[in-house]
Amino acid sequence: MSTPPPSEAFAFDAVVLAGGRASRLGTSKPRLVLDGARLLDHVLAATRDARATVVVGPDDLASDAYVLTREDPPFGGPVAGAAAGLAALPDGAAPWVLLLACDVPRAAEAVPLLVAGAATASRTSTSDDDGIDGLHLAAEGRAQWLVGLYRREALDAAVVRVARGVPVGEPSAGDLSDGDRAGAADGPPPSGLHGAPVRRLVSGLRLLEVEDVDGLSTDVDTWQDAESYAHRRAQRSTPSHDLHGSSGGMA
Repeated sequence: MSTPPPSEAFAFDAVVLAGGRASRLGTSKPRLVLDGARLLDHVLAATRDARATVVVGPDDLASDAYVLTREDPPFGGPVAGAAAGLAALPDGAAPWVLLLACDVPRAAEAVPLLVAGAATASRTSTSDDDGIDGLHLAAEGRAQWLVGLYRREALDAAVVRVARGVPVGEPSAGDLSDGDRAGAADGPPPSGLHGAPVRRLVSGLRLLEVEDVDGLSTDVDTWQDAESYAHRRAQRSTPSHDLHGSSGGMA
């Protein structure tokens, strides 16, 4: 049975970051074939319910299935890529945006957890002031910000803050003027974005961590990672058997 589309309150767009150098892998991450599909296609499965999807990456990833864009200059890192992706989303933006790295093959399994967490947080908040700006997976205490669901308005403001070099808590980040918002939609100045760490982007945002107990946020950064993923996938797909040879559950 297919998953029903998200409700209007949790409608989301998606930005997939696919423009890194992949220096440790030595080949194109998005085009790496795992389990019969490109790594990018595994991640795009996570965006199937998105209103609009933008992939940030090189020209050879062009497709009619999504908008393709690139940070300028290229190889600017995930924050510059996120800014380019947000700027490329079409008009009529959804209130939430799914932000994903292209090297997380089980990202599609994470989206229902993120949407459910956002729905729960919204039901328990009494106003925007005590709400959240987003949520992301966390594995063994390590935040996985690039498997996250964020309020578009909060993420736009964070991009503008990083671009301007404004420290967290100082004016001009949280209270954007109409002109600032228009500038964010057109793409903020790149000065502070190139090479910025994701930690700087999310600093100051009210985020919830969703515990990743099943390794859904495990990325593929090396050939060993690719082999490990294939091995774990085979284990999950192989039926186990009891000592008498009767069919058991899934491994």
